[in-house]
Amino acid sequence: MSAPAASADFTDSTASAASPAFSVVICAYTEDRWEDILAAVSSVRAQSRPALETLLVVDHNEALRERLLKEYAQGEDREHGAGREVRVLANAGPRGLSAGRNTGIAASRGEVVAFLDDDAVAERDWLRHFAEGYADPAVVAVGGRTVPVWASGRRPDWFPEEFDWVVGCTYRGLPPGRVRVRNVLGGNASFRREAFAAAGGFATGIGRDGDRRPLGGEETELCIRLSRARPGAVLLIDDRAVIHHRVPRPREHFAYFRTRTYAEGLSKALVARSVGAQKGLESERRYATRVLPAGVVRGLRDAVLARPGGAGRAGAIVAGVLAAAGGYAVGSVRARRSGVAFSPAPVGEGAHG
Repeated sequence: MSAPAASADFTDSTASAASPAFSVVICAYTEDRWEDILAAVSSVRAQSRPALETLLVVDHNEALRERLLKEYAQGEDREHGAGREVRVLANAGPRGLSAGRNTGIAASRGEVVAFLDDDAVAERDWLRHFAEGYADPAVVAVGGRTVPVWASGRRPDWFPEEFDWVVGCTYRGLPPGRVRVRNVLGGNASFRREAFAAAGGFATGIGRDGDRRPLGGEETELCIRLSRARPGAVLLIDDRAVIHHRVPRPREHFAYFRTRTYAEGLSKALVARSVGAQKGLESERRYATRVLPAGVVRGLRDAVLARPGGAGRAGAIVAGVLAAAGGYAVGSVRARRSGVAFSPAPVGEGAHG
């Protein structure tokens, strides 16, 4: 869980700047998501505000990279007009999402780099809403709202909306509208190129690594580091910038819920070690003391009213908190014993001129 701390609605107070050019980075690692990857690229190509380019970064899977190279043959996409170019790249760093994103940043040419999950599709005005946020030169990052698409066709009765971050989606407790936040959420986010020049790229060793334990937190660590490097920087979430994220059936089960919440605790321990517990857990304290207790009360009320899943949702919230707390405790001990520390990964200047 990467819970942003929100302020009141953010309103532009400066004159509009020239609309920036966007590079969209999509990181992929498995052929099992082939149709999802194609759908993600298609949604970028269909944007009302065209992207300069789409970069597909393949994480140490040569068969997938070769297949994507054939699908988006070099040179053909340029003929289809603005926003159609697709570039397929190999992850130039160690295995994992963070290094893949850094590879995309280094190769990109746009003034703003946007990130889209490989199993998500963006609504037509996704980039247009991002661009509106950058009218204020103080804004260095803009994120959006991620909506779950359940493989079963409906949300499991027991699954609390307060924990939608478990499946990579926007969760209950985040404020509506366009608001200033501590951090954006990685699968639906954008950053000015200068943000990476100021703070470095995503730290490797924190986030996901293919099919291994579902860690997270790399975007939280980066955003906190960015705010320290640029104290006046503004980070926003605009809930009009919507993507739809597919949730496969295995992730609808409680076993995944428990594993993911435990892994989030491990991740938070790493983030706290990197940027300090005060900033690393600032938003999580509000989430744990206000949002989650209200969710338990809501679930128990629904149970009393005989509404489906009420007791299950209340129980899942308690179980999720305990699992995350256990992961944080274990992760903190491991970090102290190993002396592991994370430093910002450098990224190249890319092709931006």
